[in-house]
Amino acid sequence: MEIDRRGLLGLFGAGTASCATVAGPGPVAAVEVRFDHGVASGDPGPDSVVLWTRVTPPEGFDGSLPVVVAIGASPDLADATIRTLTTGPDRDYTVKLVAGDLQPGRDYYFRFGVSETVSPVGRTRTLPAGATPEVTLAVVSCQLYPGGLFNAYDAIAGLERLDAVVHLGDYIYEYGAEDDAYGMATGRRLNRLPDPPHEIVSLADYRRRHAQYKTDPDLQAAHARGPFICVWDDHEVTNDSWVSGAENHQPESEGDYAVRKAAALRAYYEWMPIREAAPGTLSEAINRTFHFGDLASLMMVETRLTARTAPLSYGDLTMKPGPDGTPVPDVEAFMARRNDPARELLGDAQRTWLGQALAGSREAGRSWQILGNQVVMARVQGPDVTTMLPPAQIERMMAGLTPEIRAQVEQVIGLFKLGVPFNLDAWDGFPAARERLYRTFAEAGVQPLVLAGDSHAFWVNELHDDAGDRRAVEFGTSAVSSPSPADSLGNLPLGLALSAANEEVVFCDQASKGFVLMTLTPERADVALMAVSTIFAKPYELKAVKRYRVDQTPAGAGALIEV
Repeated sequence: MEIDRRGLLGLFGAGTASCATVAGPGPVAAVEVRFDHGVASGDPGPDSVVLWTRVTPPEGFDGSLPVVVAIGASPDLADATIRTLTTGPDRDYTVKLVAGDLQPGRDYYFRFGVSETVSPVGRTRTLPAGATPEVTLAVVSCQLYPGGLFNAYDAIAGLERLDAVVHLGDYIYEYGAEDDAYGMATGRRLNRLPDPPHEIVSLADYRRRHAQYKTDPDLQAAHARGPFICVWDDHEVTNDSWVSGAENHQPESEGDYAVRKAAALRAYYEWMPIREAAPGTLSEAINRTFHFGDLASLMMVETRLTARTAPLSYGDLTMKPGPDGTPVPDVEAFMARRNDPARELLGDAQRTWLGQALAGSREAGRSWQILGNQVVMARVQGPDVTTMLPPAQIERMMAGLTPEIRAQVEQVIGLFKLGVPFNLDAWDGFPAARERLYRTFAEAGVQPLVLAGDSHAFWVNELHDDAGDRRAVEFGTSAVSSPSPADSLGNLPLGLALSAANEEVVFCDQASKGFVLMTLTPERADVALMAVSTIFAKPYELKAVKRYRVDQTPAGAGALIEV
């Protein structure tokens, strides 16, 4: 059915707007606009969902624009309900509506219009209520625009069944287009250059970078396929961020970190299909819960900006005199700093909220509790490959590396011989905080399925507390397009070495790119690690690297089984 666009625009005032947009004042003079950034939806509830788009106004236009939103259960929008909003330069012409009065567990279709111009049609889905036989989630993270094509999103857009896409962060990256900038070797080859071409710091910068990402056709297709449930990691602000600073923020040249963080979060809320922060709450407090009927609860936690203390790095290793007086790394002092109980990721308030949410989900009879968490939670020791492979084999593998990469690998091999963790920016850099979290799991009486992003690698991990009791099962998703550690290592089997060196690591793939596909039923959780064959060209192939099953038992999550 063809919707009468003039008819749509004659229905002003038929509904209500979301927090950051207001009811339209009435028609204005026709303005030629475009919808360059597609449509999106997110943060679904059983009776509501956030609908999003961005209107591209003509060059030099700085007025407000009335925008019509149509949403209905029919793909042709024949049964559409009409809403009218106003947008303008104060929110970069983005539009966000919390569409309410919807039915649970149903697909809906929507689009936007300004004067004669309409957006593409998007598809979304509300959360189910009551008895729920099945839920399917696609889990993604880490999409570096110059790093490669977003083929994983094209694959997600083609899924036959999808309840939601769970995005665990690094939706954008802050780096510029300098020759040595992150991912630029690939970016120049594919003509995927960051915009603006410098590292982003200001509100205008962050808006432009979000805008560029949302021009990607594969990302647009995934957003038009189903609702996203998102949380940021570090690169939405800048690399390795914490409460009061970041590794990639230099106050002397980039100004006040708090100002930069505020600009990044403002752009994030403008450009993402996410509900606005509740009145009286911090914009950093993005943690929230989604209930999928009587089947599962998804708790999205925030591990960067609300409570995280400054991370440690290998550069924090100090030296002390060795037995013969020669300086050696003071690993004992380093580990004491790492184990400091004051080191934190979630904070008391968020951990209390999480414990209550987990216990409430269990008491409500839901089979599964899922934690949407940014960084890998497992204990992962850096592998000492000198004890795992013959020297001649290591040398043959090293011979194929570039001199720069070889020097870095030799340095890392030396570090890992000291027994330090593989990634200090993950939960391994905050072991006391992790133990507090495991106590929260135990007190709530659950063994959740933990989701992780950030690492650009696939992980399947069994999580245990200090006493050796299993507390959760973890599935880590690889990157959509960001470089993985193994990309530069030639034949060095990093993933295999990590799984061999660590009891908690059941499987690790440090090379593949893609997403995790999770299907939940009352009896079992089926998880597939889905990899695309390339991020440098089209067409591509999609395959499951590994498949696992976790059965639901009277005691909670059962054994992890490869299928």
